[in-house]
Amino acid sequence: MNTSSTAAALAAALLAGCAAMPDGAPPGPAAVRAQAAVAPAWLAPAPAAGDAAALAGWWQHFDEPALPALVAAAQAASPTLAVAAARIERARAAQVAAGAALLPAVSAFGRASQGRELPRQPVAASAALGVQAGWELDLFGAAAAGRDAAQARLQSAQAGWHDARLAVAAETAVALTALRACEAQLQNRRADAASREQTARLTVQSAESGFSALADAALARAGAAQARSQALAQAAACDMLVKGLVELTALPEPELRRTLAAATARVPRPATLPPPALPAALLAQRPDLVEAERAVIAAAGDRAAAAADERPRISLAGSLAGLSLRSGGETRSGATWTLGPLVIDFPLFDGGRRAAASAAARAGYDEAVALYQARVRRAVREVETALVALAASAEREADAQQAVQDFEAVVRAAEARQRGGLGSLFDLENARLSALAAQSALTELQRERAVAWTDLVRALGGGWSEPQLALAGAR
Repeated sequence: MNTSSTAAALAAALLAGCAAMPDGAPPGPAAVRAQAAVAPAWLAPAPAAGDAAALAGWWQHFDEPALPALVAAAQAASPTLAVAAARIERARAAQVAAGAALLPAVSAFGRASQGRELPRQPVAASAALGVQAGWELDLFGAAAAGRDAAQARLQSAQAGWHDARLAVAAETAVALTALRACEAQLQNRRADAASREQTARLTVQSAESGFSALADAALARAGAAQARSQALAQAAACDMLVKGLVELTALPEPELRRTLAAATARVPRPATLPPPALPAALLAQRPDLVEAERAVIAAAGDRAAAAADERPRISLAGSLAGLSLRSGGETRSGATWTLGPLVIDFPLFDGGRRAAASAAARAGYDEAVALYQARVRRAVREVETALVALAASAEREADAQQAVQDFEAVVRAAEARQRGGLGSLFDLENARLSALAAQSALTELQRERAVAWTDLVRALGGGWSEPQLALAGAR
């Protein structure tokens, strides 16, 4: 076969390959979001619709002066954020490498040699200095698909970093809420213990004077001892929560306690922040959903690159150098250049390696789509759950406050009757237990409301939006 017929055969093979070339364009964010089945409206009870911008300053709406400082400390100390930042750097390096695959590779070289190739021949010396280049043509879009996949992975890593920041902030808010509720419970138990101790002291004096039964004195002392024990247990629980915040924020405990002292025993009462009008708005304002979305785009790029790798490959090399040659007392020097070789690689047999890689890439894409759709469903469920919890806590709060007020009135009346000899100590103890339970229930309800509010903020993306992707690597 002569040269012209060989070239014609190569051209025909390339045209056949182009005809079978797969669609290498990965989907954009809009195409990926179209695959997410999102309900047209919220089903849980929700206030009037709002927007993501209302969530941007949610620290100021939380009604807790210590929270901004603790969140900043927790984010600075978070190993999760450190890992996310390292992931961004790896993705950025991979993006640079993938983009470089589309460009020629150029390198400088220098070589020198001296020797005698044949007996009784003069010694020859040569030296060369130049540049050489190589370029693989991206005929079927494999390198471009790899570049797009790397870009999507970088954006996914950046969104993951923002999601980690939001997760740390929400964890800090929940931990601080738990501490404030614990402090409020401790305050209630200490007040109950003080009241019981006063009753025990008076009852013991009355029994010693013969005006009360010894059994009443024993009951009063037992109630006071039990109340002191419960207060001590509650104090230990609060101390353990402080230790947890020390670990979370990496702040020295004395400094942390000074920061917390401004609002001791006050459970936060966050303001109402409405959700977006449509659940579909979550797809652009939750960093974890954008992270999963970019993972789908990256997987689509991998799929296109693997499919293109099954096609022929063309590469071209060349060099330009200055050469100096000395032999037998004569020296010759000048410029040399080469263009080629032009290499066309036709895959014929590889044991199914390329086909297997392509099948694996298609499966990876299907997996990424399934994970994205599942994460969207989970995001909608998280918003719906938080809305239900907020609505339920709001409906229950009035009754809980009424119960506290009424049981406190019952305790005051029981104390008056017991001091006047018209009521029994058992009635007073029962009234106190009911009042303490009602106060504890109200405190727990307030904690639940603050946690549900935090969960809603977390579920709505915390005021994040896609334009913030570029800011992740700069922090």
